[in-house]
Amino acid sequence: MKGVGPKLAENLLRMGVERIGDLLCLLPIRYEDRTEIRPLGGLKPGEKVLVEGELELAEVVFRHRRSLLCRISDGTGAIVLRFFHFRKAQQQTLSRGVRLRCFGNVRAGPTGLEMIHPEYKILTAGSEPLTNVMTPIYPTTEGLQQQRLRRLTQQAVDILEHVPLTDYLRDQLPEDWPTLNQALRFLHGPPQGSELDLLLHGTHPCQRRMALEELVAQRLSLRQLNIRRMRSRATPLKDVNKLVPQLRSQLPFVLTSAQETALDDILSDIATVVPMHRLLQGDVGSGKTIVAAIAALVSASAGSQTGFMAPTELLVEQHFSNLCDWLRPLGIEVVRLTGAVMGPARSKVLSSIAAGQAQVVVGTHALFQQGVQFRKLALMIVDEQHRFGVHQRLKLKQKGQKGVLSPHQLVMTATPIPRTLAMIAYADLDCSIIDELPPGRQPVQTAVVPESRRPQLVQRVLAHCRAGRQAYWVCPLIEESEVVDSQAAAEVGRELELALPELAVGLIHGRMRSQEKDTIMRRFKEGGLDLLVATTVIEVGVDATNASLMIIENSERMGLSQLHQLRGRVGRGSEVSSCVLLYKSPLSEVAQQRLRVIRETSDGFLVAQKDLELRGPGEVLGTRQAGIMHLKVADLVRDSDLLPQVIKLSDELLEKYPQRVSPLIRRWTSGATEYAKV
Repeated sequence: MKGVGPKLAENLLRMGVERIGDLLCLLPIRYEDRTEIRPLGGLKPGEKVLVEGELELAEVVFRHRRSLLCRISDGTGAIVLRFFHFRKAQQQTLSRGVRLRCFGNVRAGPTGLEMIHPEYKILTAGSEPLTNVMTPIYPTTEGLQQQRLRRLTQQAVDILEHVPLTDYLRDQLPEDWPTLNQALRFLHGPPQGSELDLLLHGTHPCQRRMALEELVAQRLSLRQLNIRRMRSRATPLKDVNKLVPQLRSQLPFVLTSAQETALDDILSDIATVVPMHRLLQGDVGSGKTIVAAIAALVSASAGSQTGFMAPTELLVEQHFSNLCDWLRPLGIEVVRLTGAVMGPARSKVLSSIAAGQAQVVVGTHALFQQGVQFRKLALMIVDEQHRFGVHQRLKLKQKGQKGVLSPHQLVMTATPIPRTLAMIAYADLDCSIIDELPPGRQPVQTAVVPESRRPQLVQRVLAHCRAGRQAYWVCPLIEESEVVDSQAAAEVGRELELALPELAVGLIHGRMRSQEKDTIMRRFKEGGLDLLVATTVIEVGVDATNASLMIIENSERMGLSQLHQLRGRVGRGSEVSSCVLLYKSPLSEVAQQRLRVIRETSDGFLVAQKDLELRGPGEVLGTRQAGIMHLKVADLVRDSDLLPQVIKLSDELLEKYPQRVSPLIRRWTSGATEYAKV
């Protein structure tokens, strides 16, 4: 293309633009109406307008900071253009008598109306004709200005006239839908009078046409991975030594029918030579860990190893403790590997993994470090999968037997994923859902309380603990910093110790050593502490059945799924449990919505759906770093009604037009599919 040198090509590449087709699919994020010149005398602050006038005055002033002021007038009024950043050459072109056409935001200045750094053009002979199309505003990056991007895109649209893009959905869409090329031409320059409201909300038929194609490409890329996975090979795992019936006879509880169904799915998957790729969804406290433990037991019974990965050391401790209780009596060697396991102890663990003696290895991201060599890794279990970067999961997958056989994969989450999102984001995964809680579990009663009622809450905690029960006090998330959060927790812990001298108060936060955390948690579980003050490290995995009250400070700062996870730490026994959400006024509209949802429902799937609507798929899935759900045009909330059509079209393409699949995927995805394998 004309005007594209190495530097510009590099800037474009940062935005995923490598070919002309990529540039055409880089659609505007909004539009501006520059089709009409507004008289200067009728302008109001807050408007974004196109104006034209003669330059009457240009001077450099030094009030507060150096700036170039230019005043233009058109006979109806005048406006000042203010530039803080300007070059000598620019200053020289802005001389008295020059005619300017400017576009920018109007605001009230010290001497009247002004525009700060407007886009402007010096008009030469006569008046230049106005554009008759809306001006597109593109997503951009450092070193790439809008005007340059517009010129390039216009060049690409001109090329489109002679060399149209292949329309891979042409014979599958109704006749009244715009074609791909019609949609692209329209979206890069909507004619004057186009429905700007529809365009701003992303609901114009041309935008819907592009969103549909992008979602089809997204789903196809994951479906194709599934097809490829079916061609890979894994170690078939069966309970050769009949250990599962022995474990069941030792358990102090009976599995629910939902757990049994999920377990049947998993055991039939791992019994084959095709690598399992299954997502196990279950609300907080629904019993996913025992299901995963039985899968690990079958792997050990078949003479293979399991890698069980969890995001925090605290959660690793919890899983390690449970797995030891369940599996060690059956002669299964369970080891733990975290950053805290060091020196001779670490060497011993690494040797037992390499020799294959360690049949179940529970750990944090330490599991996929280079020094960790498995002898026969056949099953990989990842808990709270959205906490791990895809690069990390890929490294663990590559530790499969001699890099030839793929491990079976079980991905678990206690953050239920809305069905609409799972249909696209997890099209490569089979899905099992544990949708019932163990018998005797009571729903948690949730109340939303202002910070001003804190003294009454402290007294409520006292009465609660005097009655022989325990409580959590979860501290404010000040910022994404363990240092600051742990300091805040320590401060609250001191205040509560002073206010409640007759209670045993413990403190737990992310900066403590693993051993310290373990000791405190054990004391709390065994009833040695009445009140546990904690940061959000207790969000997952901590299980104390006598704790039936939780206070969450600064609840307005937390996401819905996080609040739901925290609330899941109580209500784990047969007592009626309560969760109190403390908030500071004033509440934003989104915070009000969040707290209303969490108060009114305990259904994890409903919570997840609302979280998706409020925060978007990137936040809910935690896959932003993968690029997997980095949609350019589509929006999974706004375009959810297209999903049945997306599924139908993608399945039809795979069946009837397989030759179209790869080029369509290539058009919309760039490098994300390798990561999607995990």
